[in-house]
Amino acid sequence: MNFLTHVLHLAGSGAFAYYSAAQIRDSKTRPNILAGFQLAESGSVPFLSALSDRASAEGDTWLGEELAKHASDETRHGHIFAHALKQLNKQVIDFKRQPQTTSTKKSQQRSPFFAAFFEGYTQEQLKPAVIDWDVFMASTYILELDASKDFERMAKVLPDNEPSARNLKLGMLSIAQDETGHAAYLYEAMMQRMSVAEVQKLVDMWRTRKVNALLAMVGGIFQGNGETRSLVQDSAPSEIDSELLATS
Repeated sequence: MNFLTHVLHLAGSGAFAYYSAAQIRDSKTRPNILAGFQLAESGSVPFLSALSDRASAEGDTWLGEELAKHASDETRHGHIFAHALKQLNKQVIDFKRQPQTTSTKKSQQRSPFFAAFFEGYTQEQLKPAVIDWDVFMASTYILELDASKDFERMAKVLPDNEPSARNLKLGMLSIAQDETGHAAYLYEAMMQRMSVAEVQKLVDMWRTRKVNALLAMVGGIFQGNGETRSLVQDSAPSEIDSELLATS
């Protein structure tokens, strides 16, 4: 990574860290950011499971097992965020049951961040059955590595004097550890397929893509571009599911 990219990475990461910390610390905005995390973590499970099956079919048993574990971890992460929302008497809106309007159709399109991150790649090229392994490994390595640090930062700003916030803090710290492990196996997978120099070149390219995407997203946030759509709705108070308690 060149010096300019490194500086921009620090600037973009710092701005996003400030924004996300403020969002999760504020009890008013916390439900929406938790819902976003739940959707992202749970939404990646089918993709990772399909990749696991593909890797195993191609004879890479080790990668297939790592991807299966990755999918299992993401399922657990989704449960942690769902549990945190339930403690706030909130739940993620089931958009599949919502009327299809212009705004909902627009929201289902690729996010501006991922549009920039995967610029030049079509949706078809990114499907698990055909995605280039180098593209998947390097891009996901960057996302997982950064996510581990982001979740740890956000966990640290949560108050310890609120039981629900403390449970969420512990859950997010465990998620951060999982993300670190995911980044580690992806890096090892790249090292099995190419030289150190080739891995570094590939990682640097996706780091640059991430920096550009993050700066564009942060710029939009602080300029107030676009509208923040609510992802949650009230849920009826009920007993906390024992499975969700175990995952937190």
